[in-house]
Amino acid sequence: MELTHFDEKGNARMVDVSDKSITARTATAEGSIQVSAEVFDAICQKTVKKGDVLTVAQVAGILGCKRTAELIPMCHLLNLSNATLTFELLPETCEVRALCTVKTEGKTGVEMEALTGVSIALLTVYDMCKAIDKRMVLKEIHLVEKHGGKSGDFFFSQENEP
Repeated sequence: MELTHFDEKGNARMVDVSDKSITARTATAEGSIQVSAEVFDAICQKTVKKGDVLTVAQVAGILGCKRTAELIPMCHLLNLSNATLTFELLPETCEVRALCTVKTEGKTGVEMEALTGVSIALLTVYDMCKAIDKRMVLKEIHLVEKHGGKSGDFFFSQENEP
């Protein structure tokens, strides 16, 4: 497989997507943060001193999607048509799972935007809760699925895990 972010001399470059067709593109990513029971309860009861953790993290994650091109070198600036970020609270493991779906119509995919959204949301949870306990662990951030573009659809499964 050819690495498209390097020229023939090995120099980094932005991929030229000028000749690609505009298509509908969607990507979904997920990840989680494992926290202590004390942090989990504070999130659920909305007693964290910095405010409503999940609402702030949701806004931060969506903002992360919109600002991905400023954070990831060589990433194209995209006009997103939608970005959603939701959370699932898992009391049995004291985890907060984030799920981010991003959509656009364009010449390049939105995988990086979905992954950035999840990452920024989980980092925001960490930042807002670190005064309670710093022993939080971000886990399993990955692309769940993507649709559109030349490479077609992708679905994550244990079989295609690296």
